[in-house]
Amino acid sequence: MQFGQLKRREFISLFGGAAAAWPATARAQQAAMPLVGFLRSTSANASIDLVAALRRGLAEAGYTEGQNIAIDYRWAENRNERLAALAADLVRRQCALIVAGGDGAAHAAKAATATIPIVFATGDDPVKVGLVAGLNRPGGNITGISFFNSAELESKQLELLREVVPKAGAIGVLVNPSATAAESQEREAQVAARALGLQLFVVNASSERDFDTAFATLAQQRVEALLIVGNALFTGQRYRLVAAAARYALPTIYPLREFVAAGGLMSYGGSLTEAYRQVGIYAGRILKGEKPADLPVTLPTKFELVINLQTAKGLGIEIPPTLLARADEVIE
Repeated sequence: MQFGQLKRREFISLFGGAAAAWPATARAQQAAMPLVGFLRSTSANASIDLVAALRRGLAEAGYTEGQNIAIDYRWAENRNERLAALAADLVRRQCALIVAGGDGAAHAAKAATATIPIVFATGDDPVKVGLVAGLNRPGGNITGISFFNSAELESKQLELLREVVPKAGAIGVLVNPSATAAESQEREAQVAARALGLQLFVVNASSERDFDTAFATLAQQRVEALLIVGNALFTGQRYRLVAAAARYALPTIYPLREFVAAGGLMSYGGSLTEAYRQVGIYAGRILKGEKPADLPVTLPTKFELVINLQTAKGLGIEIPPTLLARADEVIE
């Protein structure tokens, strides 16, 4: 009996010690799990598909959130003035790496740290705006994926828009003046419009509060079609912009497929979700020991034309069969 009691006591003591050790082990594993900071100027709800694409890229590199990597998200809710403080907070958290989604986030992250690796996704020309020293050898602690609109791309967007509304002489362009790329976007759109013999009216929107005024101005100017340039604010508020274009019956070309999926008429540009998948892959490679300075900034190699036939029908537009034949995707 005494032997049995002793054995029981030893068993309870051993079990209790093991049970106490398990949480400590779990805490040690959690502490060893790399922490990735994620910074973006929009809201979480507006970026669900982008976060999913990022996770796919991380998974391809061998990282799964909650298993061998943790992600700390920071959202500026379309208030760019908050980005600097949010970036500084991620630096204080001693993240192993920061993913910066969007132009403003990339600049804020770079200003916040010169040591923590940064992987960006941006619609800017990263060399022109000072994010990196060069595309092939970015230098420093930063690299990423750029889907910036070149002058040739904006010219192509205006050409496609004119195919859909061939009689249009006055075209509007919506720009976010607070974006680092705003000046070059406006200049390149003006050059492309002149080459096509089009009159261009530029309207600005630095927040969603400016959308109604911008579209009312376009109506006053009697523009017959609209180009919306690439910008994180516009992407995050795509449903509102698409609704405004429909309300004013304004044929509009957008920079990304996501706008057309939301009901926009047409888009021509790189794939945003593919860019974020590539960001995830780069983040994984850096976590495994590669240096950002050695990873070249990648640019889109393919631009996709997407057309929404239901929206075209609602606008009373007949899409030319030759244009439909060239489309990468037709949403019916």
